[in-house]
Amino acid sequence: MGLPEKKRPHYTYADYATWDDDKRWELIDGEPCAMAAPSVDHQTIIGELYGQLWQFLKDKPCRVFVAPFDVMLNAEDVDDSDVVQPDIVVICDLSKIIKKGCNGAPDMVIEILSPTTARRDKIKKFNKYLHAGVREYWIVDPDEKTIQVFILENGRYIATGYAPAAEGENEEKSGDDTISVHVLEGCTINLPDVFKNVG
Repeated sequence: MGLPEKKRPHYTYADYATWDDDKRWELIDGEPCAMAAPSVDHQTIIGELYGQLWQFLKDKPCRVFVAPFDVMLNAEDVDDSDVVQPDIVVICDLSKIIKKGCNGAPDMVIEILSPTTARRDKIKKFNKYLHAGVREYWIVDPDEKTIQVFILENGRYIATGYAPAAEGENEEKSGDDTISVHVLEGCTINLPDVFKNVG
């Protein structure tokens, strides 16, 4: 009989909240994931998207937040083992907003890809957002200058396709200069403005 397999450490938000090493972390299934400092392009895109969303939501009931902003995805508060810091979140159920961040799934999440987070954003966090019930998930690719939009329908994410930022032909791209935000009726994002100072 062999030795029992050593278990990986399993952390919750209660543990996470005590870390004071000046680094940014996320927890995925209780496992810590370090977050690298964002690039200039990354910050530029966040600033423009946040600005457009903030302007639309001014004097409206939903709120928009930018990282660092803790989201306890499963609404388990201190016992939650899935704690993420999306680049941008939109929350319409204001009862989810607590002093520590968001307790439960936001209505919308935006992640901007980087070399260190692309796999996590496209696979692990994609599935976490899906199962937590995030109604709309955007993945922004600064290199390709595209945004892929996923809408939650009947327990699955439906991809609405890529939207281009500027010139160039690609059959996967929609040819539009704006993207509608499905969870915010009447809200559209101007793509040329999002990417005009990138790369």
